[in-house]
Amino acid sequence: MLIETIDQDIKKAMLAKDDARLRGLRAIKSALLLARTEKGASEVISEETELKVLQKLVKQRKESADIYKAQNREDLYQIEKEEMDVIETYLPKQMGRDEITAYLQDLIQKTGASSVKDMGKVMGAANKELAGKADGKTISEIVKRLLQ
Repeated sequence: MLIETIDQDIKKAMLAKDDARLRGLRAIKSALLLARTEKGASEVISEETELKVLQKLVKQRKESADIYKAQNREDLYQIEKEEMDVIETYLPKQMGRDEITAYLQDLIQKTGASSVKDMGKVMGAANKELAGKADGKTISEIVKRLLQ
């Protein structure tokens, strides 16, 4: 389970006095504990839920980092970037844009999609298959471009 791995890594980061890593790990642990105690959630959360939690954390850090960068707050940008880097180590390796495009071209052929009207059909299958390996926004952009 991811939470047990995170607990072990928190101990290692504390011993190593690695503040940046510790902040990122604590954020993950907090988010996972929240997901576990949400209404309707069981005591054990699925790998899929863990993946979604991690992706959400990365997305939040990225958005914050972009805002700080735009406002020339390098100190705050650096904190968000460090935490994002830590969280990303627990996500599956992200696919490159070329890999995503090749996969989506194949998927569009399989589903028989021919126009932007068929985008929902392609997106549903793509999000399920590429969960954790590619950003939904990137998938959407590529699908839209390929179907035009």
